[in-house]
Amino acid sequence: MGRFGKVSRTLASILKRILRSPKSRYVGRMPRLADIDLEATSIGGIETCIQLPPLDLAFDIGRCPRGAENRSRIFLTHTHMDHASGLAYHASLRDLLGRPPPTYFVPRDNLADLELLLATYRRLDRSDIPCVFVACGPGDQLVLGKNRTVHPFRSPHRIFCQGYAVHARKKKLRSEFVGLPDQELRRLRMEGVEIQEERHEIEVAFSGDATIDVVELHADVRQAKLLILECTFIDMDMNPGSARARGHVHLHDIIERADLFENQHILLTHFSMRYGEGKIVDTLRRLLPKNLRGRLSALLADGRVVGPFD
Repeated sequence: MGRFGKVSRTLASILKRILRSPKSRYVGRMPRLADIDLEATSIGGIETCIQLPPLDLAFDIGRCPRGAENRSRIFLTHTHMDHASGLAYHASLRDLLGRPPPTYFVPRDNLADLELLLATYRRLDRSDIPCVFVACGPGDQLVLGKNRTVHPFRSPHRIFCQGYAVHARKKKLRSEFVGLPDQELRRLRMEGVEIQEERHEIEVAFSGDATIDVVELHADVRQAKLLILECTFIDMDMNPGSARARGHVHLHDIIERADLFENQHILLTHFSMRYGEGKIVDTLRRLLPKNLRGRLSALLADGRVVGPFD
């Protein structure tokens, strides 16, 4: 039941049209990266929300950009405003649309304050704003579905922050049967031959805000098929030491550790708003080493993805 009672079909239709309007803040519909569909916005200090529509989740909520109201599960990395300020609005909007209450997976250290924040908004808004908080942290395994779990990990930052990795168990054709005709595979199955095997893979890892230590500390980060990694600074106006002091990654940190990345694809996000599109693209083209050029892209301020750079 929404704050105005059950939302009528007419009102729900109007709200949906507004949310789809070009005047709504843009969230990029991105190309598939490492077989994963994303919708994302990320600008350092402004807003970060990384949506995985097929999994009905988002990493961070930003200011609740367009489309985020469709995600029922939000995995919050930390409580800086550009990552978390839209939390109450997200819950309120879903309530207004008659959607089920969202679930927020949040760092344990932040649970009490976030519950207090929602309680304050409920008093101010004179409404229920229903939602569910789940406190979590490194070492937990959060069940996402029959074959998926989400694993939080520590992300070194100025305040407590944790990233998330999505693990999946999938049935794959055994290597000795790859390339056989479908008719032959059907015959083997009918004869009781087990032609598939279960494999474990890390589909995606999201760093949240972090220093480059997050790559060195966690195998999930290095081995995820898709790594979504912040890269706030890219030039020497803010050198790597200064970036580290602020709790962020510098492009030179990535270049110096290029051999550590086992990922199929890397998406760099969270560029400082001091950098324009031309600066970002030119710098990456000039500086990226060969072993990263063909599997690295960058998320720009307007939601577009550029790269790879081979």
